[in-house]
Amino acid sequence: MNKWLSGFTGLFFPTICPACKFRMSDEILLCLKCESHLPETNFHLNMDNPVAKTFWGRVPVKAATALYYYNKGSKVQNLIHQIKYKGNQKLGVFAGKKLGNILNNSEHFKNIDLIIPVPLHPKKLKIRGFNQSTCIANGISAAIDKPVVELAVSRVSFTNTQTRKNRTDRWQNVKDVFEVTDNEILKGKNILVVDDVITTGATLEALLYKIQQQTNAQFYVASLAYAGLL
Repeated sequence: MNKWLSGFTGLFFPTICPACKFRMSDEILLCLKCESHLPETNFHLNMDNPVAKTFWGRVPVKAATALYYYNKGSKVQNLIHQIKYKGNQKLGVFAGKKLGNILNNSEHFKNIDLIIPVPLHPKKLKIRGFNQSTCIANGISAAIDKPVVELAVSRVSFTNTQTRKNRTDRWQNVKDVFEVTDNEILKGKNILVVDDVITTGATLEALLYKIQQQTNAQFYVASLAYAGLL
């Protein structure tokens, strides 16, 4: 009965791939074609990749990577949009697991102790209802078997969107927005910090700089996508 009802409902409300908009089975979150052909960066295999270079001379990062290349109008943009603005948290966890699996295959990410998603301001969290970076972090956690720690850092200032800002303006917009609320749990740890999309890295830089001031932690960075300067 349930299978029949699911099939009947699917005629009028079909499950659509969030990346390419192709109709697909109810049981999957991303069509097989997109799962196999989205533009992966393979940055996890190269220490001197563009994400890592984003932080050179700014904050010490032992290794950094992103799963996909991000371009405007692309399937990856559709994917991020579904997670971030359409509330598809399961898709965020699914993508995070895929990202976590590539970290497991990289020698550069073997020593992680805990995972921190970039926090949202409480006002934005209330509006959105969830933190997309936490969904991704939870997927990574399931893949690499390391805990997600959300309460050790917080976002104390509400900032406007970064989309149309250059690197300098982005840094000025976020340099004082984070606060460490529990430095004991972070001291001496190898911390993987997770975001959804990295463009200039200003937000992550501000977060890492704040943690660095109070702990002797080592930092790793992973994001679902890398945009560079749009």
